[in-house]
Amino acid sequence: MEDILINWSPQETRVAVVENGAVQELHIERTLERGLVGNVYLGRVARVLPGMQSAFIDIGLERAAFLHVADLHLNGVSPRSHHGDGAHAIPIERQVYEGQALTVQVIKDPIGTKGARLSTQISIAGRLLVHLPQDNHIGISQKIGSPEARDALRSRMQSLVAVGVNDGNTGGFILRTNAEEASDDELGADIAYLRKTWGSIREKSLRLPPGSLLFQDLSLVERVLRDLASERTNSIRIDSKLQYEVLRAFGETYMPAATAKLDLYRGERPIFDLHNIDAEVARALARRVDLKSGGYLIIDQTEAMTTIDVNTGGFVGARNFDDTIFKTNLEAAGAIARQLRLRNLGGIIIVDFIDMTREEHKTAVLQEFRKQLNRDRTKVTIGGFTQLGLVELTRKRTRESLSRMLCEPCPTCEARGQVKTARSICYEIMREILRESRQFNPREFRVVAAANVVEMLLDEESQHLAGLSDFIGKPISLTAEPANQTEHYDIVLM
Repeated sequence: MEDILINWSPQETRVAVVENGAVQELHIERTLERGLVGNVYLGRVARVLPGMQSAFIDIGLERAAFLHVADLHLNGVSPRSHHGDGAHAIPIERQVYEGQALTVQVIKDPIGTKGARLSTQISIAGRLLVHLPQDNHIGISQKIGSPEARDALRSRMQSLVAVGVNDGNTGGFILRTNAEEASDDELGADIAYLRKTWGSIREKSLRLPPGSLLFQDLSLVERVLRDLASERTNSIRIDSKLQYEVLRAFGETYMPAATAKLDLYRGERPIFDLHNIDAEVARALARRVDLKSGGYLIIDQTEAMTTIDVNTGGFVGARNFDDTIFKTNLEAAGAIARQLRLRNLGGIIIVDFIDMTREEHKTAVLQEFRKQLNRDRTKVTIGGFTQLGLVELTRKRTRESLSRMLCEPCPTCEARGQVKTARSICYEIMREILRESRQFNPREFRVVAAANVVEMLLDEESQHLAGLSDFIGKPISLTAEPANQTEHYDIVLM
């Protein structure tokens, strides 16, 4: 069983998942670093600009936000779609007018003197699914399994979605990659949550004045109930009375089972001091992790991968060197699995266990490692020992690692790590669409990518994207996913 501790302050929320007195996971969210992307507002058209095919929308911020005709989704017409016959969207001045109220979602944060960029196509992210209230299709990420597995998932989803249609619930869903092994109950719960959220947005849009915030992606405190609480959770303790009341009200509406475990911490000592969590955070930023046996791990995180080296340290054993190595590796297996969760290390991970000569020892260490990794709520894929004696695994990236969130690159070495540019990802996406078009015949290709990639596809690369759409004879639509990094994208066959 595990306990979840929530330390809340106006500037920062910290969440620790503790099991048997040891911190297993740490989540941090800072108020000033929460962007507007994903927020839904009831906007008012302040000005229509036919020459730019755009409109300025007042959403209650300091500067008016910007809506381009390509991001306009009215009367069931998809925005950002390039049709094979070369036809373009209806001019914006024939679709919107000054003073009109529009439900809009922020797809790009305001930068400098530029206002936020908006879309009228709403998407709401859940634990396993993304809900598209204005679209009735079921999309499956191309990164999920085989075509047969995707077809099976689509059939299951169609049955689950049909349950609420008679009650007036419509809209489509995209299955996120982590939904691949979800049960019908888990998918059904996510569908119900997303539909209830959209219902709340619609209800507010009918009674609130223009400029009102209708929906903000859940705060970390609320995501504790949605994403972290499970059957294994013993208690959820929070040290803020105000947030306790907010969380209880949210939970009673959306997650009543998890709300029963909620408890207000009233102790005099800071809640994180109960398990010495601040010291644990400091250790999680260090390169070296000491093991109880006297061995230690060396963890090096780079852009390409994370490498973990296991060493015996000072204790080499007086009698049986093989047994010493075996016991150190067994302990390291559990410690590494915990460090992956605590540091939130993702992508490719290479583990160099101490060399073992006996096959039964290798098998036992690998078995223990798999057992420890099975406790991870993030998807982990692991292979066996390679010819060089290394263990390779991949762990899905769900958010920034702990060190990337709390630290910054050393100015002395000028941060020589690098990532692909948005333009490179645009071209990679277009190559992938061309490749997929030769194997599949969908109604439409939907790209779910980072906001800066979508921005470039709509702006500088729009001509190339339109040309590709004409060439393959299929429409291509774009959806900005706030949680995505530049290099992370999905191409969904609709």
